[in-house]
Amino acid sequence: MALNKKIALPLLVLLLAFAAGGGWFLWQNQRTGKSAAEKAIEVKQLYTCSMHPFIIREKPGLCPICGMELIKKIDSAASGAAQTAAEKQQSDMAAHVSLSSTQRVMANVAIIEATIGTLNKEINAVGIVQYDQSRQARVTAWAAGRIDKLHVSSVGAMVSKEMPVAELYSPDLVAAQQEYLLAIRSREQLKNSPFPSIAQNGEGLVSSARERLKLLGVRESQIAALQKSGRPSVRLAIYSPFSGIVIEKMVQQGQYVNTGEVLFNIADLSTVWVELELYENEFPNIHIGQQVDVRSQSFPEKVFIGRIAFIYPFLDPKTRTVKARVQMANPGLKLKPDMFVNASIRIPLESTIVIPLSAVIDTGKRQVVWVESSPGMFEPREVQVGQKNNDNIQILSGINPGDKVAVSGAYLIDSESQLKGNSSEQADMPGMKMDKKP
Repeated sequence: MALNKKIALPLLVLLLAFAAGGGWFLWQNQRTGKSAAEKAIEVKQLYTCSMHPFIIREKPGLCPICGMELIKKIDSAASGAAQTAAEKQQSDMAAHVSLSSTQRVMANVAIIEATIGTLNKEINAVGIVQYDQSRQARVTAWAAGRIDKLHVSSVGAMVSKEMPVAELYSPDLVAAQQEYLLAIRSREQLKNSPFPSIAQNGEGLVSSARERLKLLGVRESQIAALQKSGRPSVRLAIYSPFSGIVIEKMVQQGQYVNTGEVLFNIADLSTVWVELELYENEFPNIHIGQQVDVRSQSFPEKVFIGRIAFIYPFLDPKTRTVKARVQMANPGLKLKPDMFVNASIRIPLESTIVIPLSAVIDTGKRQVVWVESSPGMFEPREVQVGQKNNDNIQILSGINPGDKVAVSGAYLIDSESQLKGNSSEQADMPGMKMDKKP
């Protein structure tokens, strides 16, 4: 029994020594096997100012010079090959700009929420007022003769469809009237003939004589008056085909004219045409029936409304424009032919994100907006833009509805980013995000 105790005691001591040595060995391996990332955590974290990198503090806070929030200082020795999550976040924040409430007030930074809306593309063009060619006519002499009397003495005079513009003496007209009266008398004599063919001949003579008078420009009312009086008129009145204004006068009283010679040019200015000049990149959006607002310098307070009636099928090689014809009413005859006017055409576009035009910074290579990711913190977003007007612009991708976008002061935020060494003009912008359109 005593022998067993002598053997067991040294054996127990030996076992305890082996256990202590193994524990020390494992502790040493664990200590020497720490990763570089864990060692980097043990490095003391410092904070600095993005505007003034020489300011270094051991705790977060505000820069004593500019008042900006201090950011974590990146230690190049501790970064190594395995960058920690905190260091990655610091890299992502390099392009961000933080503004205090005082700085936002001084920089006049205004924020709006991006919303879905409909943008109206506005096309502005210049135009010239023209006569409505469908309401222009020439008064001509339908028979040769002498102008015995003129009822219109000057250009610009108003004429009516029911009032004569001149009176013509023509031997042909006198002979045609006499022939018509003779045909009427013959019809009266032949209508009681027992032979139907002879009675029909009398009616045919009257119809033929009436048709000849019409071909000489005699109206139905004049033929009725001739038949009622039974005597030919020496001077026959000439009428305008419609009411309008005399824009050209080519005869004088007492002048002899030939058949078909033009006496007056008449134009109805109650409706006019406006011919617009549209550039090559604009006319694809123009369609027949679109409303056009027309303004004239002579009547700046008045808006004339018309619609596109025709688009010319050719392009002017000198001005590289296409003409579009607008037909519109002309109340009070305010629009004069050859008058210059300004026209605007509003074209509704599809619903997309719409923000003010001042929120977009165009660098020439890309378009950037500054989005408030958190209170006082702004990040740049590259966006794809669409159509725009004088105030707003379409955003096709890059931001989502509800994002808070800097409207005024965006250029000052961008300048602040450039002072940090980052700019919206850089090709590889840290923190740049491209969100897909929802």
